Amino acid sequence: MLIHDDIYSWEGWGGKLKLGSGSCRLRIYDLTKGNEKKGLAYMKPLIVIVSDIPESKMSVKSCVSHVATCVVRDFKIDRHRMLWVEYYPAKTYGINDEHVIPERFDSVEFEWHDDSALHPKWRPLNPQMAENLKNMIEE
Repeated sequence: MLIHDDIYSWEGWGGKLKLGSGSCRLRIYDLTKGNEKKGLAYMKPLIVIVSDIPESKMSVKSCVSHVATCVVRDFKIDRHRMLWVEYYPAKTYGINDEHVIPERFDSVEFEWHDDSALHPKWRPLNPQMAENLKNMIEE
């Protein structure tokens, strides 16, 4: 069940300069809510999907550890039960939009120290999981 779908803004660092501040599209799904399949347990029932937005001066990927730390804190998410996903919709380019960059779902794993996400590692989601997330987004 979708529990949050909105633009999320995070504060940067560096005092008045607010280095690293930006915004993204944030969707949070909780698979334990609204589940018709009783008794089904998920290892990571909280799925956080972030996407860049054109209005932001900062991409999520460039400061993903800081964004993950802020989202986990602000939404009181159990980081051990969360799947963090970066979503990049398909894009076309060229004079006649003849070139296509396909859509992509990347899973990001972090090392957590205290309450801070560090050392992100990106991996493409397996095709079946990516298809499931695509269907969730389109609903």
